[in-house]
Order: sequence, then C-alpha cells, then structure tokens
Amino acid sequence: MIGSRMRTWLVGALLTSGLVAGSWADSTPHAFTQQRLDAFGAAMAQEVQQGRIAGIATLVYQNGEVVQRAQYGFADREQNKPLTSDSLYKIFSLTKLVTGTALLTLYDEGRFELDDPVGKYIPELQNLRVAVADGPDGMPETEPAAHPVTIRELMTHTGGFTYGRFGNTQVDQLYVKADIQNRDSTFADMMARLQHIPLLYQPGTVWNYSISVDIQAYLVEVLSGKSFDAYLQERLFDPLKMVDTDFYAPADKAERLALSYKPQEDGSLAPLPNTPFLSKPRFLNGGGGLISSMDDYLRFARMLLAGGELDGVRILKPETVELMRQNQLPEGVDNIGPFFPGNQFGLNVAVVNDSPAAGYLPEGTFWWWGIQGAWCWIDPNNQAIVIGMMQNTDYRLSRMIHGKASRALYGPLEP
Repeated sequence: MIGSRMRTWLVGALLTSGLVAGSWADSTPHAFTQQRLDAFGAAMAQEVQQGRIAGIATLVYQNGEVVQRAQYGFADREQNKPLTSDSLYKIFSLTKLVTGTALLTLYDEGRFELDDPVGKYIPELQNLRVAVADGPDGMPETEPAAHPVTIRELMTHTGGFTYGRFGNTQVDQLYVKADIQNRDSTFADMMARLQHIPLLYQPGTVWNYSISVDIQAYLVEVLSGKSFDAYLQERLFDPLKMVDTDFYAPADKAERLALSYKPQEDGSLAPLPNTPFLSKPRFLNGGGGLISSMDDYLRFARMLLAGGELDGVRILKPETVELMRQNQLPEGVDNIGPFFPGNQFGLNVAVVNDSPAAGYLPEGTFWWWGIQGAWCWIDPNNQAIVIGMMQNTDYRLSRMIHGKASRALYGPLEP
C-alpha cells in the first residue's frame, strides 16, 4: 500500500487529474464516439509533445473491433526511433493478471480452494507471526496470526505481506535487507527468507500491495509440478497465441523493446538501459516480470472479456472469471486506499464500484496497471478494453495520465 506520507499529495493530484470527481454517472450503454477517441488521442499525444513522457501506445477495443490504435513518440528518443505497432514493453504489474489467471486454471481443476491456507502447500508460510510494534535491533515485536493466510487473501493483497520499497516500517526494512525479490534467486529462496519475516498486518484486515503475487507464482509451480514460465507457455501463451510475451526479450527481439525513461529535476528524461531485460532472469517475477506487446496483451484481455475463452480455446471457466471480477475483499476492508479511489478488489484485479471517484470508469470495470505506466481496463458492461503502454518511472505521473485517459473516454463531454 502506498505509504501515508504520500496521501496529501495523492488526494490533490487525483482531484487535478479527474480521478476523483463530482457526482456524475451514466448507466446507459457507452459507445466510444469519434469525438471521444479524438480527445483521448490528443490528450495522450500532448504528454509526449510537452516532454513529460518519451512515448505511449494506445488501443481501444469495443464490440469485437479495434476502434482506436496509435503510437505517439519514441521507443528510443535519443536514436529518434519511433514506437511501432510491434514494439515490446516491460509491463511490470500487468503481469499480475496473467499470474492470477494461471493460478485460477488450477482452481478450475480442483487443485485448491480459495480459502485453503497457503501453508498447506508452502510449509515455510505456516505459523507466520504478525508485527505489532517496533522492537530492538530492527526486529519488530510480534504476536501470532489470528488465522493462517489464505489463497483468497493472497489474491486480494490482504494476507499481511508487503513489498518493502513502498513503506518504511521495520517489516518493510526487513524485506529490503533480505532482498526479497533478488533477480538471481528462486521462489524457494524467497520462501526461505519470508518465513523469518513477520507479516505487516493481521491476515484479512488491511489491503496492502505486496509480493503476494510472487507467492502465487510459486503456488503454480508447487501445484502443477512445472516451472512457472513453462506453465505460462503451455496453458496461456501458446493457446492464446501470445507470441511475444516472456520474462525477457531474446536477441532476435531486443531491438523492439522500448526504453524506459526517468524524469530529471530539470524536466528532462534520462533513458535507462534495457540490458537487465535482455537475458532470462532466475527469479521469474510473477508480480511484475513480463515483457509483452500490445497485440499479445489484447488477446489476453479479450479472453477475460469473453468469460475465459478466445477463438474457441477455453482458458478459464466463465464462473471463475466472474469470481475474478467480483469484490473479494474481506468484511471490514471497504476499499483499496486513496491511490485508487472508487475501487474494490477481486482476484488480482481492481474492480470499479464508484464510477465518478474512479475517473468515470464504468462500475464493474476490472483492471490493473504497471509501475511504469502500462494499463489495461476491461469493461464488460460496454464490451470494451482500453490498453495503454508506456515506460516512465514516475508512477504518480502515470496515474495522472490514466485520469486524463479515462476522463476523455468516459467522462462528461467538454462543451
């Protein structure tokens, strides 16, 4: 969860971007008029023209057709290399939807129940304790967990885990010290470290963004008996014909991978080398490790929009997709915090429950995003998908851009 020290900034920023808005809603079926699509494109192009981002690609799909698709700006600004329709992107936390889908294929096979304790399958995560106060030498005082962390809690970020880099509690500091997502480690290494770190919260009491999806990836390995990447290839990527999605960009695709950019204090953008993403990592980051293309991610999103099936190939049961996109937060956890107003949480996805507060995204839209700005909104009520791909390290700017996009496509029309 985003730390409390940012909340004042966030509320102001979200108000400015249109992600928190007045009382406006329209429950009628929504078609993307050319006026809206043009406004959307102009707003995204403006971000490039004004130098806030190097490039962005967009796609709007509705009722079985792509109604808008464009690339604005550069994959490599220094080399004057534009984004193209087949550019590749580091999608970061858009990986979470893929990992959740993979785990739910095993749910469909009866391999587990959502309320099973995680420790039933990963012994290292049995008998976890919970931090209650700061303790000496950087080790928190703890108490026993009120109940074992469940798989449902993993999939709703309510298991009590954290990320480490978004907070400064003693638990967060222990995550950083343990280098919990070390690129050269394995999931088994991660579990061995986690068993010695207390939970930040009692399970089922707080939504807190976390490494829970990496634990899900390990569950896929444990339950399937296959490596995580092999399982994704066999059960998702090959059946869905996602030909450009992997944990790295191999040599024959490296030139297609867009550069990431880091904003500087003087307003310029500094390119970051793609080198770490050109070889297969040992740690198959289930929460944020995939590289993909616009076409591949559209095929994945179309499968979810269609209730788990694409081109006659079924990936998930329809009722499982329904579970995924229904609010699954525990009693007493009403939302997912001030950074995501108007949203609750399903299984690895945010779910809009207040359209004006959520930047006018329709209620029932399920979605997520990546730390460098990529996003995917799946809107079942209007049979629509909106995807944006960008590579910018300022995640606050990314959320501002998301707000401009949702306002253009769904908000009140400008006079």
